[in-house]
Amino acid sequence: MLELKDITIQLKKDGRMLAEGFSFTLGKGDKAVIVGEEGNGKSTLLKAVYDPSLVEEYCEFSGLVTARGRLAYLPQLMEGRPAAMSLGEYFEGTEYYRHPEVPESLGLRPEFFFGTQKLGSLSGGEKVKAQLARLLLGEPDVLLLDEPTNDLDLPTLRWLEGFLRDTRLPVLYISHDETLIENTANVILHMEQLIRKTRCRITVTREDYRSYLARRRQSFDRQAQVARKQRDEHEKQQRRWQQIYDRVDHEQRSISRQNPSGGRLLKKKMHSVIATGKRLERETEDFTEFPEEEEAIITFFDPAVRLPAGKTVLDWSSPQLTVGERVLARDVSLRVAGPAAVGITGRNGAGKSTLLRALWEELRPRRDLRAAYMPQDYAEVLDYARTPLEHLSAVYDKETLTRARSCLGSMRFTREEMTGKIAALSGGQRAKLLLLDMVLQGANVLLLDEPTRNFSPLSAPVVRAALREFGGAIISVSHDRKYLSEVCTAVYELTPEGLRRVEVP
Repeated sequence: MLELKDITIQLKKDGRMLAEGFSFTLGKGDKAVIVGEEGNGKSTLLKAVYDPSLVEEYCEFSGLVTARGRLAYLPQLMEGRPAAMSLGEYFEGTEYYRHPEVPESLGLRPEFFFGTQKLGSLSGGEKVKAQLARLLLGEPDVLLLDEPTNDLDLPTLRWLEGFLRDTRLPVLYISHDETLIENTANVILHMEQLIRKTRCRITVTREDYRSYLARRRQSFDRQAQVARKQRDEHEKQQRRWQQIYDRVDHEQRSISRQNPSGGRLLKKKMHSVIATGKRLERETEDFTEFPEEEEAIITFFDPAVRLPAGKTVLDWSSPQLTVGERVLARDVSLRVAGPAAVGITGRNGAGKSTLLRALWEELRPRRDLRAAYMPQDYAEVLDYARTPLEHLSAVYDKETLTRARSCLGSMRFTREEMTGKIAALSGGQRAKLLLLDMVLQGANVLLLDEPTRNFSPLSAPVVRAALREFGGAIISVSHDRKYLSEVCTAVYELTPEGLRRVEVP
């Protein structure tokens, strides 16, 4: 069991509250997912629950965390010493042979646990697998997982889904995979930043994700309907009252001094009218408020960006795909024509990111196309020491930069986030910055490595809608089942024998 009591988290740089007086109990069998827009503090909350010292550099934290048993924490990013360790060093002291089901279910061979390869050199999915294996081999009592599905291939993703659904361990996790959330979560913690990020709210409900969204939508629609009806009725009463007031006022000004009795009656009537007006004003204090909700906002691509039907975007082939001296795949070829959305999937370590990087090098110099690239590691194209505005101002003129600032504001970047370091932004905010860059460039070919991996399950549907309506070509690597089915017009699996067409999952 895990109990949080009166948890308050406040950012030091701008005083923004991420949580205020928040209490919650995670019980046996609970699979509680934390959802919320990018930059709302989901990872910060999870870190603070595990170890408040992890956030003390940038947050003020207060409250009580009580855990029965051992907490195991999977961070969103592998940083510091673990990345420099070899696999053998990382797993030293673990008794993996006592739990053969763990490496077997993760697709890890026994030799993986005493290998010499550095963790930092593993593929994204392999890093997650290694960390999950180490956590599970430690026989934890409570699991805290920050984006455990990041970069996992589809077979491992399905295994993790089954594990989360069936384990009796309490699990508090963050995920951007809507399918996984829909199939595993029985408790929802929804973190919101309202009124231009001046007020925080955390809603806790014990139900599945789809039911939560449907009930929340119905509740908000019902509340909005009641609020509108009250105000419409009040306006009608106000108009009737104004007509009566104007008539009595006119009669008072028009009555002859020779009719004192009539004047007294009108004065009395006016007192009654004024009293009615004050009562109408007081009634507004008890009106139902319009619901406060945080909408997912993304900058959409210009509908004028189009590719002619049938235009050859890519006709690429290579006898082999390699990393160093290691051959990942042979006889790899891909042809893309006209407006199309191609998805590439495959097992972790198959070389998908390597392939996408090679396609980027092929398309980047083309003058008949305007290609843009979102790598898996945003640091390849973003200087984290810069601010978002510095990053954009290095490329665009003053007029475009003004538009960019407006777009960032509409996507709920605060002034502090626009002028603060990119390193301080969440993964989702960095992804938004890259998408905005693509919009401003007028790119008509997008190469995207896991485009939805850092978007919240609330933002991801909006991102998918934007990409689905995009008039150019998209070549993407993804394991997001909803993305592959809703956006991609063709899906290929990268195998050691090359790319093969597969059904959209």
